[in-house]
Amino acid sequence: QVQLVESGGGLVQAGGSLRLSCAASGLTFSGYGMGWFRQAPGKERELVAAISSGGITYYADSVKGRFTISRDNAKNTVYLEMNSLKPEDTAVYYCAAEPRRRSASATYWGQGTQVTVSS
Repeated sequence: QVQLVESGGGLVQAGGSLRLSCAASGLTFSGYGMGWFRQAPGKERELVAAISSGGITYYADSVKGRFTISRDNAKNTVYLEMNSLKPEDTAVYYCAAEPRRRSASATYWGQGTQVTVSS
């Protein structure tokens, strides 16, 4: 049974930082591309960052230069370092395995973690 468990969300002031973590189990982690989606109220879910099994990264234009995705295959964990946070980054953030940007879908999902950025 595949499980993706996120942690690290919370409330932060604009300009602040947060680091999200996603611990994976039940899959051969090193062989999976991983990603982080987010969904704000009334908005569509979007892929904000992804990292392939080989370490190639993707970032949405809205987070380039502010967010960094990384993975530790020894710990079966993927991270999302978020800096210079803005109120518009407020959303539920979801960890996903095998993310697909165009369809905003993935093979496996975490339960989500709330990130709230106050102005």
